[in-house]
Amino acid sequence: MSEHPLAPKVISADEVATRMALRHLVDAYGHGIDRRDWDLLRTLYHDDAVDDHTPYYCGSASGYIDWLPGMMANWRATMHTAFTQLLVVDGDRAEGEVTARAWHLTLDGARQFVAWGRYADHYERRDGVWRFAKRSFVLDHAEDLPANVGDDFGSEGVGTGRAGADDPVFARLGMFGR
Repeated sequence: MSEHPLAPKVISADEVATRMALRHLVDAYGHGIDRRDWDLLRTLYHDDAVDDHTPYYCGSASGYIDWLPGMMANWRATMHTAFTQLLVVDGDRAEGEVTARAWHLTLDGARQFVAWGRYADHYERRDGVWRFAKRSFVLDHAEDLPANVGDDFGSEGVGTGRAGADDPVFARLGMFGR
């Protein structure tokens, strides 16, 4: 009887490094989307990669990134958060399921759309670097909610997140560059 691919096993130091590289890839994707950093996003995919966000977009990753500015122009703010990541690593290839939440605030600030789902990722290491070979999104649940504005609990003066290069994180973390 063969062992289940997701069953616990001894993980080598090399595989730990691989898993960390894959987690970085997933986290950098969320940052790139939310900060509208299209140049960063291009570095996360192999040149022949595919992105499947059906029914909105399915095709080359390069085409997906070209499509994103128009789609993201519909939202004042977004936050793409990756939660759990299950991986199966086989040499220079890996597959992963990433649970995620994608929060979107309308331009007028009146509504918020929240997509709860999972990414089904195919990763490949080429020339020693891990990137997405294929990324597809599976929607588990969606919410369309009013964006209630209430007491800000004394947050006046706190840096306010912005979609692009004006985001306070870039002034506070100079090594992040923009």
